[in-house]
Amino acid sequence: MTGTFKANNSYNNFLLLLYGLLLKLPMFLHPEVPKPQKIDGFLYKAILNWLHPVAAGVSFIYPLIAFILLFSQAVYFNKLVNDLRIMQRPHYLTGMSYLLITSLFTEWNVLSSPLIINSILIWVWSKMSGLYSDPKPKTTLFNIGIAIGLGTFFYFPSIAFSALIIFGLAITRPFKLAEWLMALLGIITPYYFLLALVFLTDKWKGYKFPGFAVTAPVFDQSRWAYLAIIIVVISSIIGIFYIQQNFRRQLIQARKTWNLTFLYLPVAVFVPFVNATHSFEYWILCAVPLSAFVAATFLYPAKKSFPAALHWIMVAFVIVINYFV
Repeated sequence: MTGTFKANNSYNNFLLLLYGLLLKLPMFLHPEVPKPQKIDGFLYKAILNWLHPVAAGVSFIYPLIAFILLFSQAVYFNKLVNDLRIMQRPHYLTGMSYLLITSLFTEWNVLSSPLIINSILIWVWSKMSGLYSDPKPKTTLFNIGIAIGLGTFFYFPSIAFSALIIFGLAITRPFKLAEWLMALLGIITPYYFLLALVFLTDKWKGYKFPGFAVTAPVFDQSRWAYLAIIIVVISSIIGIFYIQQNFRRQLIQARKTWNLTFLYLPVAVFVPFVNATHSFEYWILCAVPLSAFVAATFLYPAKKSFPAALHWIMVAFVIVINYFV
């Protein structure tokens, strides 16, 4: 499969769809109803309340929406990686890696608030990557801020990704206070309209401002899942090694994008630590940068046997975790 997705052919979109359906077949065989947590935002809870009457008669509606989100994120992120030219050549390995990694953990195939947030964060990452040559950076930063602000309405701890704006600005552009203020204004704007709506509808007393709690995440996983985590981490480290080897050969824009991606991961890792609910589904925020690193592991090795073997080992883990554990 790695050889197939190394090519940049248009029909690979269809093959990627089939690949994703095969990997994620268990989520359709055993549909899981998402359960909102206290930390989830009101927009996510509103979506679940709206879907509940429909899902009562059509149980697979939740996994169907989750799969559409996962597949669209894989295709979109793969396209962005190719368009930004941060790897040696265009391919479909990033999308393949995203679908593969998210299939290793059953919690990542549930319609959760972090899964929805991933679509927003991929867009934010793409806009931050283009700031280096953006002719209208203030407008872009304001839109990025609005996206982060709206994202907190689905999952409040995603406010931590405001740090990505700070790091991204420090990496991609010289310091200009006006640009930093525009990003801050963008984050505040959705809350301005929300609070105005709450005040005008006289729901001020019943409104509870979303919060967060600093806690240590609790892992309640099988041994197979722990082994899967180790494989993903090792694959990512190998990918980062290959990326560093090719770093000096790349354009400045590509280097800045990779630096932003390296910063994306620690921010995503940090988010579950400001989460009052212990659930592994919130770690799906790490899947986006990890899929880029794992894709490099599949792309760069001279010997084709190593990426192929690694791929089928990960597929074997998907089968065991989803069908036998």
